[in-house]
Amino acid sequence: MLEDGWCSECASFTGEGEIFGELVFNTGLTGYQEIITDPSYQGQIVMMTATMVGNYGIRDDESESLHIHTEGFVVKEYGGDRLGSGEGTALKPVRPLYRPFKNHNKPETLHGRVVTSLASYLSSQDVLGVEGVDTRSLTKHIREQGAMKAGLTTKTLDKTAFLRKVKEAPGLLGRDLVREVACAEPYLYSEGDAERIAVLDCGIKISSLYELASRGCRVEVFPAYTAKSDIMKTGPDGILLSNGPGDPSALPSIVDLVAGLIGELPIFGICLGHQMIGQALGGKTFKLKFGHHGGNHPVRDERTKKVFITTQNHGFAVDPATLNAKDTEITFVNLNDGTNEGLRHKKLPLFSVQFHPEAAPGPHDTLSLFEEFLTMIGKR
Repeated sequence: MLEDGWCSECASFTGEGEIFGELVFNTGLTGYQEIITDPSYQGQIVMMTATMVGNYGIRDDESESLHIHTEGFVVKEYGGDRLGSGEGTALKPVRPLYRPFKNHNKPETLHGRVVTSLASYLSSQDVLGVEGVDTRSLTKHIREQGAMKAGLTTKTLDKTAFLRKVKEAPGLLGRDLVREVACAEPYLYSEGDAERIAVLDCGIKISSLYELASRGCRVEVFPAYTAKSDIMKTGPDGILLSNGPGDPSALPSIVDLVAGLIGELPIFGICLGHQMIGQALGGKTFKLKFGHHGGNHPVRDERTKKVFITTQNHGFAVDPATLNAKDTEITFVNLNDGTNEGLRHKKLPLFSVQFHPEAAPGPHDTLSLFEEFLTMIGKR
């Protein structure tokens, strides 16, 4: 029950804690494990619109990074084993073609691939999960008023004091969250014998690496703040600019790096990578009212007029009106709100999309974009 923005009938299913972040809603019916481990959610509290969440536990191969990145997790009804039914688990380092981790504590009540419950997994990383929220009402409120700061707490605190904390918490505008999620050192993900792909890690999802590796690519991952010379000396055939969190306009040095790479090699940008390319080409980004988060967003290919259902997770977008139409072609458009979902350079080997073609979680409609990238490299 919500009263003046205060949920009076909510309860934690993960233990005690207090957190703050930007509250957004995700329309996915499944895929909560991939969602909470997506680095693009750094700094945000995720609320699921699905009625019941958690009923299939945490599985051994579906996380998108080594850690949970959501600040908090909000559901209407938690449907899994309660805290204490299984120990939390930590992810092991990623191995080539292996997506993510293993654990020997398997709750008896869940199916064979499960290693722990959602409650235990959240609790193991001190992430607060809350149930009993009228998520339908709150989702409608966010759609009308826009994404906003929020807080979750199990402490006894008066409303005025807690709401003051919420207002004082940092938002997303102007924040460089990439530094909090990108790898600290370069690493080799896959020793493939096909194309050599350099990945700029702004918050990469394991599924993107997996898609390249499964196609035989040699995949080397670099921190977002790597010098151009350090990337080029490894002899890559192409560059993948990854997804990531936060405000793209707060990343001028990464934009400068991308601008320096354009024209040197074929480049494919995903989500934040798309926004980096847009800025490197002279365009501007802006904050969406409540963002796009879920696995059911329709986009239209402007070249074929074919419609795809896509996975999305972003709160900012590229303003196509600020791009040079002589050099840049708009390739995809969001059919819900008309925002830009993709672009391609007319002369240089460069394209990007705002959605997540690796589909984790979500439909596989646009997986062919990875083949398109490798074909571009082959022509080069």
